[in-house]
Amino acid sequence: MPLNPSHINQIGIPVRDLGRAKAFYGDVLGLAHLFDAPPGLAFFQCGETRLMLSESEAGEAGNAGVILYYAVPDAAEAQAALAAGGAAFAEDARCIARIGETEIKEVWLAVTNDGEGNHVGLMSERPAASS
Repeated sequence: MPLNPSHINQIGIPVRDLGRAKAFYGDVLGLAHLFDAPPGLAFFQCGETRLMLSESEAGEAGNAGVILYYAVPDAAEAQAALAAGGAAFAEDARCIARIGETEIKEVWLAVTNDGEGNHVGLMSERPAASS
């Protein structure tokens, strides 16, 4: 059964110098800065799509490529559906962040690949579970 995601929720761009990239995307391009997350991530908003800048680890071999994160209603259910169709997952669905100030949401992510070596993210946001 096809998953049919609604839109691209997030695009991950690997960068060599996070400070320089943040200056470009925020100050030059004018995207709204959302938040930073250790150990080297910065998030910006562009319309409905979130942009994630990911700094390469020291000694890493440069630019690993862009990752598209597709919006799905539930990342765990999407993983189960794709796994049933034969997809292998590099990262199982899990909560990767809690965002928001008044209405806290959990961001869930599962990562597979397209068979060509490109990562594909399945991302969902849902109200945070009570603590």
